[in-house]
Amino acid sequence: MLEFKNVTFQYEDEDFNIIDNLSFKVEHGEFISLIGVSGCGKSTIFRLTNQLLAPKSGDILVDGVSIGKQKNYAGYMPQKDLLFPWRTIEKNLWLPMELRRLSKSDMRQKSDAILSEVGLLDYKNKYPKDLSGGMRQRISFARTLLTDADLMLLDEPFSALDSLTRMSMQEWLLAQWTHFNKTILFITHDVEEAIFLSQKIFVVTETPIRSLEVISVPAGYPRSREALKEPEIIELKEYLISKLRKQVDSL
Repeated sequence: MLEFKNVTFQYEDEDFNIIDNLSFKVEHGEFISLIGVSGCGKSTIFRLTNQLLAPKSGDILVDGVSIGKQKNYAGYMPQKDLLFPWRTIEKNLWLPMELRRLSKSDMRQKSDAILSEVGLLDYKNKYPKDLSGGMRQRISFARTLLTDADLMLLDEPFSALDSLTRMSMQEWLLAQWTHFNKTILFITHDVEEAIFLSQKIFVVTETPIRSLEVISVPAGYPRSREALKEPEIIELKEYLISKLRKQVDSL
């Protein structure tokens, strides 16, 4: 689904490559979490994938084709929901479809369908201020789905939520991933969140990023909170925390 091939990138105001000859692959239908300390370059990987930044060298492929030759191949969900306060929920969902120049009847049909899927059809004529934080994130996810892309980039989407809402949203997201059969790359600073959600965890262990340590999570799906109590999961959590602490100490 996604492949970085020897990608190098440097910000103009820095004198070093933050990403240096990086290669990795994400397969179709996988749920991958990307973890690392703040400022290590995780979000840079997303910006390169979205073509918000251009690599100095190397290539990025989606479905085997360079992203420079494609449009609408990835949906992006940021940390903040970025819903327009002056638009109703329905009209907020129309935005990615407006960019694709769909007709109003098609947009209305698709937005109603996705609102039904995420359980918020009754809120279509409400405004963002009328929704809870968890509801707003569900709308943000629904809007990302309406890009009609199979690859979804989720950048710490639950970090601003309280702990109980966050756990509920994690469980909800897994259900949506299973239902819609998307490929998800998920950035988080929360090791337990990464373990609970993911099939594999990509760990940034150094900056510049030259490689990603790939760790398979030893738990199947459907996944419950009870899995987090298993000895091998506890061992994995301690290992990941120690890796991140070493990186902090080296900064």
